[in-house]
Amino acid sequence: MSAAARQPRIAGVDEAGRGPLAGPVVAAAVILDPARPIAGLADSKTLRAARRDALAVEIRAGALAWAVALADVAEIDALNILGATMLAMQRAVAALAVPPEEAWVDGNRRPALACAVRAIVKGDRDVPAISAASILAKTARDAMLVELDSRHPGYGFARHKGYPTPEHFAALARLGPCIAHRRSFAPVAQADLPF
Repeated sequence: MSAAARQPRIAGVDEAGRGPLAGPVVAAAVILDPARPIAGLADSKTLRAARRDALAVEIRAGALAWAVALADVAEIDALNILGATMLAMQRAVAALAVPPEEAWVDGNRRPALACAVRAIVKGDRDVPAISAASILAKTARDAMLVELDSRHPGYGFARHKGYPTPEHFAALARLGPCIAHRRSFAPVAQADLPF
């Protein structure tokens, strides 16, 4: 048996969208194929959008398994953002076509999973499978926010992706929140206009 065959199947897991005021939190899980390494994997936040998009295509084509899942705004408001993030991660790992033997998760919190779980601070920077998950989660969520922008024009979702930017605060003050906003987040709850 080769050394690669003895290595456990490890799923890298990461999320995108904990900090925004609107839209879902999205998680991804990726099991990379040791026989098909992908060059240039890194924390999605350090990559230009075009590079992230290109790597996402490579990851989906070359990984042993990958999945993207989310927790929506209602779940974020009901559970809080940490609980919703853990739920999205659980859904992503459960959706993998190949079950992992271990999951390595970016950060210092571990979702409850059917396999062993290891939390790795700065894992999106240091662990290729987590970097891959970071890229899939970020590109999937960005695409969702571009779509959200077409359904709720005026907020600038396609540009700021729901994050608390001056443009977003100005839109909240001008328009009030829309159904895509997280009501449990203070800047949204404090907006004057009703949903």
